[in-house]
Amino acid sequence: MIPESTVQKVLAEALKTGGDLAEIYVEDRTSLSLRMEDSKIENAVRGVDQGAGIRVFFGNLVTYAYTDDLSEESLLRAAAAAAAAGKGSSQKTVINLSKTSRPVLSPVLKSFDQLSIAVKAKLLSDADIVARGYNPQVKQFMAQYGELNCKVWMFNSDGLQVEDDRSFVEVGGLVIAQKGDVIQRGMAAFGGQKGLEILDENNFDDSVLKGAESAIKMLDARPAPAGDMTVVICNGWGGVLFHEACGHQMEADFITKGSSAYAGRIGEQVASPLISAYDDGTIPGRRGSLLFDDDGTPSQCTTLIEKGILKEYMWDLVEARRMNRESTGNGRRQSFRHLPMPRMTNTFIGAGENDPEEIIAETKKGIYIKQMAGGQAEIAKGDFVFNATEAYLIEDGKLTAPVRGATVMGNGPKVLSEIDMVGTDLALDPGRGTCGKFQTARVSVGQPTIRIPAVTVGGTDEPVAATMGI
Repeated sequence: MIPESTVQKVLAEALKTGGDLAEIYVEDRTSLSLRMEDSKIENAVRGVDQGAGIRVFFGNLVTYAYTDDLSEESLLRAAAAAAAAGKGSSQKTVINLSKTSRPVLSPVLKSFDQLSIAVKAKLLSDADIVARGYNPQVKQFMAQYGELNCKVWMFNSDGLQVEDDRSFVEVGGLVIAQKGDVIQRGMAAFGGQKGLEILDENNFDDSVLKGAESAIKMLDARPAPAGDMTVVICNGWGGVLFHEACGHQMEADFITKGSSAYAGRIGEQVASPLISAYDDGTIPGRRGSLLFDDDGTPSQCTTLIEKGILKEYMWDLVEARRMNRESTGNGRRQSFRHLPMPRMTNTFIGAGENDPEEIIAETKKGIYIKQMAGGQAEIAKGDFVFNATEAYLIEDGKLTAPVRGATVMGNGPKVLSEIDMVGTDLALDPGRGTCGKFQTARVSVGQPTIRIPAVTVGGTDEPVAATMGI
């Protein structure tokens, strides 16, 4: 993308005012987005975007400039702008670049150009027919198809030269059903860091049928009870609770600022001994996976919690330098226009020893959450509120009536310490997760079925007495 001679000149320009490390991040993106609503393709956008960011380190001070013009002249201007904060003269020289390669993590087996835009649009139109034909109570269906290829190159004055090629396909649908004044929604989604082979591996129509079935079923659900009760949360998507209420608190910027409940607690018991948790950026095909993070650090699997003991945080280059630590490969950025920051990749709770059916059978009274939706979490404290789109009462160890309008409220670290059953059925989400911590980033979440003995459930029915679910 950029000649090595230009890279050397730009890095030297960035170091000239006394910086101790200079970096170039180059990005080339091509994308396609299709959106359908009211049985019509309402939006079709193909985009191309490229540019570079120049970062300079002056100890713990970091400066940044970017440009969407990859000419040598423009890159030199950006380097000079990033270097302008320096007060001295260059004490460092650029080390000869040495390219680092790793085995391809997520090879594309079927390129984007093997199907026309018309065929991709038909995928959405066919799903629309399936959703509306499922039941007359389905009143609306909206769907999106997206594909992105993002090539990145990174160079720095210590001789680093790495590149990554990331391709994503994402398909999603929203089924809206109505009965009288009651409106319910069902989701259909899959995606991953793959080529069009993902369309052969997943059936969107089947996914839409499941979403429609969930929405229709919830129309006749009774109002959810309210109060403190036992809650069993499904595998897969249920991991969003750990991601939001606990995972962010283990990102190094919150740790170094002292604004996390986990700051200074490495080696301490912070969760139930049944809990082990990981951030793994090396899983093939997952949305959060990377050959190298956006600092150029090789991606890795980091054990965050092992049998309840806090083992490690998630570090990017900036925070690792600040604390004299090694990066864990968690530096991520939305685009070349953004500075990287500590972010999760694919974050999940590991499998336990309980059969999922056993977890239900040993719960006398409570709620089973089959589908989680959006929510909110206060990162500093870990307090959270999450909505359930599909939930059922548990009565005498069996799933009984569906309930709607349930919200789960609590504190992430507290809940993590109280989990008393963990299933064998670890699963990651279907592949549509996006995290919005200041910048957007593709991520995956996951967990096995878990049981929380007592947590607050908000609902519209009469309150129920607290139960430990034994």
